[in-house]
Amino acid sequence: MRLASYNIRKCIGLDRRRDPARILKVINGIEADVVALQEADRRLGARPAALPREMVEAETDFVPVELDAAGVSLGFHGNAMLVRKGLPVRRVARLELPGTEPRGAIAVEIDAAIRVVGVHLGLLRSDRRRQLAVIEARVDDALPTAILGDFNEWRARAGLEALHHGFSVHAPGRSFHAARPVAALDRVALSRHLALRDAGVVQDRPARIASDHLPIWADVAGLG
Repeated sequence: MRLASYNIRKCIGLDRRRDPARILKVINGIEADVVALQEADRRLGARPAALPREMVEAETDFVPVELDAAGVSLGFHGNAMLVRKGLPVRRVARLELPGTEPRGAIAVEIDAAIRVVGVHLGLLRSDRRRQLAVIEARVDDALPTAILGDFNEWRARAGLEALHHGFSVHAPGRSFHAARPVAALDRVALSRHLALRDAGVVQDRPARIASDHLPIWADVAGLG
């Protein structure tokens, strides 16, 4: 299964244009089965979707996971998830995370085979440690689990201690800033049931303009 993560910065590109169609073009090019998005909604008011649901359904082979009962936002605290059509979603959980700024995570069980957790962690390392501890405590060990998203961590291992005993953390490459990538902020953590087969960062011209982050992808397989 190919997993991907993309901080789409509310669909605002480096040219300062809000262009959801451009974001969808980048997403389509990844050829993933599941895509975790960050900053998929605007932050003010009712937090309307920056990436319109109807565009996703019309222009991609994905279905957005239902996270907002009111149908206004695409995600929860800006975290959204797209699942390829035909993949059944079994269970969805929204996790409130501690910190000095409002943060949340989403956990989606797909086809009774894998749990994918989408995150956008806080700016402070102390907050990130607490947030990962909450996530690690909330996901049981029975189902293979992948945690992916914008970890907001500039160092290789600092701040990720909560995952070290149950997950392997991988940085596919430098994903920020899109114009000149210098930091591997976007990562994937895999439980002991999963193996990383391949991973990378999308670096083509559309991705370098569409957002300030580059998308990452990871091919994962079950063990045993």
